[in-house]
Amino acid sequence: MIADLDRKIEEYIRNMPSLPTSVTKVLEVCNNPHTSPADLNHVISLDPVLVGRVLKLINSAYYGMANQVTTLVRAIIMLGINTVKNLALSTAVIGNLAEKKDPKGLDMEGFWRHSLCVGIMAKFLAKKRGADSKLLEEYFAAGLLHDIGKIPLNAVLSADYMLALAVSDRKRIPLHLGEAETLGIDHCKAGAKIVKAWKLEGPVGDAIIFHHSPKEYAGEHKDIVYSVIGADIFANLSGIGFAGNRYPDIIEKYLWDSLGVAPDGFAEIAEAVSGEIEKAEIFLKL
Repeated sequence: MIADLDRKIEEYIRNMPSLPTSVTKVLEVCNNPHTSPADLNHVISLDPVLVGRVLKLINSAYYGMANQVTTLVRAIIMLGINTVKNLALSTAVIGNLAEKKDPKGLDMEGFWRHSLCVGIMAKFLAKKRGADSKLLEEYFAAGLLHDIGKIPLNAVLSADYMLALAVSDRKRIPLHLGEAETLGIDHCKAGAKIVKAWKLEGPVGDAIIFHHSPKEYAGEHKDIVYSVIGADIFANLSGIGFAGNRYPDIIEKYLWDSLGVAPDGFAEIAEAVSGEIEKAEIFLKL
């Protein structure tokens, strides 16, 4: 069964719509350290849909601009190259995957709200620790997309995925352990297949693969991976959205120390984060 499921998951991922050419080009341009807003403007201006998304974001409540921004190049300058890159990536992924719904499995509205909460919280934790402001959107994108491996598992065999959810609930264990026990594969391993297929290597891909196995991670984006783990715990405990995991992992002291947050410290910042989540729902509507 495991080999058959693995084959079905890979087939599902192969048949998923690929990232639009314009988004792939945006990622390529943004990964060049010498890229300027003018370079990015040239690429994005060829895609009217992406132009609309960028302008809609900069003029949304999430950024709260006093005056409307009407030119693409000004929007890029004000948002920053990393923000535009992660906007292009995040909305393209959500656009490709959000319609893959099955009433027997995960509720996708709850799933994306959970994911949004993790993105906002990861960014909040990074900002609280004084992380480089130019990298904050990397934290957001990594958190927003960390659970995408659940989507092929849910879509390929929703009845068995419901069983994995039930095992997690009955045994009071984290969902990824219920998945592994029931299906022989968890959403991190399924996510790794999407990372490979869509070439999402880097902080986003690392968070997708390692957000349930921090001790196995030896890459250069540890702060982002750890922030996503802490944010995931916050989202699950606070009940904002629902991605199937009622019994999150227990985080060890070294990770809390790295985050600069006490295990009981989330209550203090829940109110501030909830307001940001409401504003950031623009990402689900772009």
